[in-house]
Amino acid sequence: MKRIVVVKLEPTADQFAALESTLVSCNEVANEVSGWAQSMRLRSQRSLQVALYPMVKTRGLSAQPALHVLRKVADAYTTRQANLTNGNYGRPGSKRYTAVAGTAVEFRPRAAQPFDDRCLSWQLDLSTVSIWTTAGRMRGVRFVCAPWQHKLLASRKGESDLVYRDGHFYLHATVDEPSPEPAPPPDTAEGWLGVDLGIVNLAVTTDDDPATLDVRWSAGAVTARRKKYATLRATLQRVGTKSAKRKLKARRRKEQRFATDINHQLSKTIVAKAQRTGRGIAVEDLSGIRDRVRLARGRRTQLHSWGYAQLRAQITYKAEMAGVPVAVVDPRNTSRTCSHCGYCDKANRVSQATFRCRHCQWAGHADHNAARNIAALGHRTYRAAQSTAPIAATPPAASGNVSSKPGPFRAE
Repeated sequence: MKRIVVVKLEPTADQFAALESTLVSCNEVANEVSGWAQSMRLRSQRSLQVALYPMVKTRGLSAQPALHVLRKVADAYTTRQANLTNGNYGRPGSKRYTAVAGTAVEFRPRAAQPFDDRCLSWQLDLSTVSIWTTAGRMRGVRFVCAPWQHKLLASRKGESDLVYRDGHFYLHATVDEPSPEPAPPPDTAEGWLGVDLGIVNLAVTTDDDPATLDVRWSAGAVTARRKKYATLRATLQRVGTKSAKRKLKARRRKEQRFATDINHQLSKTIVAKAQRTGRGIAVEDLSGIRDRVRLARGRRTQLHSWGYAQLRAQITYKAEMAGVPVAVVDPRNTSRTCSHCGYCDKANRVSQATFRCRHCQWAGHADHNAARNIAALGHRTYRAAQSTAPIAATPPAASGNVSSKPGPFRAE
């Protein structure tokens, strides 16, 4: 499996200036290439290379950095086109869509720049790198990292990105780490650990006791901190002075580190639990949830400000390292369906925490009920993927209150 190892550079003053000048020069050329790509309607790396490679070479870049700049521009236009196609900038013909499609992609002066093995070499025994700059080859640039990162760098392959962030330079290196073959879980729904992601409770699994959910991932610990950060951020934004803006910039990284740390703790706990019990992990696919879900204004910030995609990615790669299979399932109607009888109705969800089936009268914690449904879906998804003939699913009995969106939840 591929992982990204982030190491911090400790350049001298002269080395720092050379690295900064290199990033600025590469991004200035990238902006120039982007302008030509927009006006000439060039999008692929091949077409950009044929038309603009000689011009890029005259701007002081060597052969490999010039090719990386051309590819960076092509990748940026590919990403923008994907966002346009997916409707992330509105419908075709709308004001925003037209403005984005008609404007050249711009790069920040210190945006990241990729380097391959011809431009960047690692001396792991000395903890230094040798890197190409616009001032020439620069050797002996020190880097620092944790022992486990240093060990992973021995299997590094491919490119490394030079990143400037908050006054420091970092290298994001791609490494290949062997991972064990995932062991097949028991062929029952109980062989899967269902994980329900939410706002009040960040994650609830099928193993959690509904009466005493882990407070580390609940409103008592995480949500209170998030509200405190939001209040302080709003206060500083209202002040608007230079000092307030400096504090806002410093807090941005602090809040990001807090969220990342919580996600790491949570994903590690979930994967360890599944590995210890010999089960797979079933987790929700929350892609597009911001467009699907309608919430009160006070709860939108809570939904939009947490990295659920980051949490799922951490669960996935840690499970792969541990040899635990992961199934990603469609979460629609998992909170409305009874995990005991399969009856699906919007009215089953009495409140945020209470679920009471209108058909069989079973009652329990709503998030724990959803986690059980997700576990059943994970079992079905995994079994269908392993089979040459997908298993037909039977939709649950439902009342008229069930969402009419395509692809309803199917309980087993």
